Amino acid sequence: MIDLTHLKGHLFILHISFPLLFLAKNDGILHWLGRHLLACPFKKATGLDCPGCGFQRSVLALLNGDFIHSLKLYPATIPIFVLLAFTILHLKFDFKHGAFFIKLLYISTATIVIFNYIYKVYYQQLI
Repeated sequence: MIDLTHLKGHLFILHISFPLLFLAKNDGILHWLGRHLLACPFKKATGLDCPGCGFQRSVLALLNGDFIHSLKLYPATIPIFVLLAFTILHLKFDFKHGAFFIKLLYISTATIVIFNYIYKVYYQQLI
C-alpha cells in the first residue's frame, strides 16, 4: 500500500494556487483576454467610438483590481454589474420593490452611458 499522507500538503497548495494561474498578469487568462479583445463593428465602419467602446478594457481593469482605471475607461461598468447582480438576486428572492429598483438602476446606468458618450464627443476624446 502506498502512503500518500505526505502529499496532502502539496495537493492543498496546488488546489489553492491553481486558480491563481488563471489570474496571473503575465501568463493567465486575463493577459490572454487583454490580447484578444473583440473589435467594435461601429468603430471599424466609422472610425469613431460607439457608446459602448471601452467596456471590455474597463472589465479587464476591474478584474485586475484597478477600479480607478476601470472608471476612467468606461464609467458605467460597475453600475452595469450592480444592475445584473441585483436583477439575478431579484429573480431568485423576489424582492418586494425589486422591479422598481431594477428600473431605477437601468435608467441611471443608461444616463451614465449617454452622458459619458456626450462628454467624449464634446471633448473629442473619441479614440
